[in-house]
Amino acid sequence: MVVHDELDFKPGVVKLKHGGGNGGHNGLKDIDRVIGKNYWRARVGIGHPGDAAKVAGYVLNKPVTDDLVEIERSLDKLLKNFDMLIAGDFANAQKVIHTS
Repeated sequence: MVVHDELDFKPGVVKLKHGGGNGGHNGLKDIDRVIGKNYWRARVGIGHPGDAAKVAGYVLNKPVTDDLVEIERSLDKLLKNFDMLIAGDFANAQKVIHTS
């Protein structure tokens, strides 16, 4: 299980996914290179700055307070259901975690 930031989701959204592309995410590129693409990931929404030229600064700096609250809330939801993930019950974990 890899937990990573996801620009394509609003802060507070978390989705589980198995495999797939790296979407240009540098951390995922490195992981894919070392272990391949066959792993589960928790995609934690951080939002997008609205301009591709601002992405690097956006992801490397601390989120604004409102976004940080939502990101922490989504991580809490993920952790509260981590027992299902550890048990390999990804289908039920997805049902619970993907529901608002």
